[in-house]
Amino acid sequence: MQTQLQITFRDMPHSDALDAHIREKADKLEAVFSHIMACHVTVEQPHRHKQQGKPFCVRIDLRVPGAELVVNHHQHEDAYVALRDAFSAAKRQLEDHAHRVRGDVKHHDDWRQAPSAVEPGGVPAE
Repeated sequence: MQTQLQITFRDMPHSDALDAHIREKADKLEAVFSHIMACHVTVEQPHRHKQQGKPFCVRIDLRVPGAELVVNHHQHEDAYVALRDAFSAAKRQLEDHAHRVRGDVKHHDDWRQAPSAVEPGGVPAE
């Protein structure tokens, strides 16, 4: 990956397996949009009551030319499921951004400024 990747683990020990999984997922994001300048992934396991479980929270910050895309609050008791959901959302945001950059998004004319199809008096124009 040519993109600057930063991985942070909060309130949990560092995991080499999760680190490798995050790097794989980040490489796949670069295949969707190659102009990613920076990617910061934060995985945390906030302290919760023992009976409620301890979900993993994932946040992904992506810097691309002209925008910063943020995926936040993807929680699940399984860290890999939380990562999958967060990276899926990041992929959708990157695809949408790529469409806007390429000009693939349709821009509709303002309907209030469109010429009227009805002549004065309520008769349709032909």
